[in-house]
Amino acid sequence: MRQHVHRRLFMGAIASVAMAAAMFSTGSAVAQDKTTLRLSTPASETDQRSVALEEVFAPAVSDFATYEPHYNATLFKQGTELEAIARGNLDMSITSAQELATIFPEFSIFTAGYLHRDAEHQKKVFAADFMEPLKQKVEDELGVKLLSVMYLGRRQLNLRGDMEVMTPEDLSGVKLRMPGTDAWQFLGKALGASPVPMAFTEVYTALQTGAIDGQDNPLPTDKDAKFYEVTDQIVLTSHLVDLNYLAISKEVWDGLTPEQQETLQQAADDAAESGRQKQLALEEELVQFFKDEGLKVYEPNLEAFRSHVQEMYLNSEFSESWPEGMIDKINAL
Repeated sequence: MRQHVHRRLFMGAIASVAMAAAMFSTGSAVAQDKTTLRLSTPASETDQRSVALEEVFAPAVSDFATYEPHYNATLFKQGTELEAIARGNLDMSITSAQELATIFPEFSIFTAGYLHRDAEHQKKVFAADFMEPLKQKVEDELGVKLLSVMYLGRRQLNLRGDMEVMTPEDLSGVKLRMPGTDAWQFLGKALGASPVPMAFTEVYTALQTGAIDGQDNPLPTDKDAKFYEVTDQIVLTSHLVDLNYLAISKEVWDGLTPEQQETLQQAADDAAESGRQKQLALEEELVQFFKDEGLKVYEPNLEAFRSHVQEMYLNSEFSESWPEGMIDKINAL
């Protein structure tokens, strides 16, 4: 119910500013020699997604567009980027299924734990025919085009203290930072923890002071954000093969020529693949890195986590909004 109310309010706000957005869009290709593509992300400039966009995407579109990234949520606060694009105040973002699910509840299927098997399965799902109606809905109702899927990594638990977590029951009472959306908070509960909503930029200090007991992210993000400096262990739950979508304003996209659209789409796919391969390689290397830094790294009872998490989702209101038959289609890929 909260999601539906949120959506109605959100779409109403968009409608009220649509005319102004059309007049003042920052990304309009009209009357400009080059289109400026301002991107906002909470990620750092050393994140593999950021690096891939700078090294692969930006040069590929440089003939007709100037890529202008803003890191560490310095331009727009995490979770507000989609609304900024819809208003015409932003051109691109790296968004998540969790954020989309606050507007389109059916996207919550991609927030469920233990859904995607690996990075390759993730690509196949995004490219599948059954994804087209969902992508089209985002374009039609939000004015945002989802260009490509970006592999964020397998999310693991990263905790303070010397407890050993083997089952969801062992996380009882553990204050686990999760982003603030309903989908993220539910995942924290499904894992057995007590989720705490918090922006990514606040996590390091909260771990350092003990305001939270842990956080979950892929290993490369843990290293990039230096969370290993203020935690003691990593539990290899692999509970979410996490993804982001590279998103662009539909208005900006429509302002490009067909040839420019083709170039930009290929650039997005190439950047996503570059970041994907580097992220996979990093994940393989980092277990030893964290051990060398003094952290305990171990694998829990994965079947206990998988069965508990899946049962929680199937018995939740989230599954009520999932497109009929999509779970079977995803599993069949």
